[in-house]
Amino acid sequence: MDVQSEKLLAQIIRNTRVASLGTLRDESPLVSMVAYVSAQDFSAFYIFVSRLAQHTIDMQKDKRMCLLIAETDDGRADPQTLARVTIRGSAEMMEIGEPGYTPVKRQYIERFPESAMLFNLEDFGMWRIKPKGGRYVAGLAKAFNITPETLLKVAAR
Repeated sequence: MDVQSEKLLAQIIRNTRVASLGTLRDESPLVSMVAYVSAQDFSAFYIFVSRLAQHTIDMQKDKRMCLLIAETDDGRADPQTLARVTIRGSAEMMEIGEPGYTPVKRQYIERFPESAMLFNLEDFGMWRIKPKGGRYVAGLAKAFNITPETLLKVAAR
């Protein structure tokens, strides 16, 4: 992957606020939209979701999941050339008070100020997504397999 593609990937992850979340529901895919924040080094992604949501129930049953983070549609003639990254991983619920919870909560509220009140509700929880691999499409004929190590490298850009 060239430096320009790495910089674009880092920019998409840092500047995009929502992702498509894929989970397994009754052995079939379910896709929903979630807001997210990432660890500075892209070693983890965090979502704050209701325990009542179907995707949360799915993650409780099967930790395998996928995030799709895409460049914003800018109206170009061929939207298939928009950059996007699919990150396969596993999800785990974070416990309030566990190491790292407070800084992630602070980062999440800073990015999504309206979410502050949700932290007072018992049916919401923070989930940590640990990347295992994925695919990055930087544009036409620019597709790359990615690993957790790729994300660490890209985060330095």
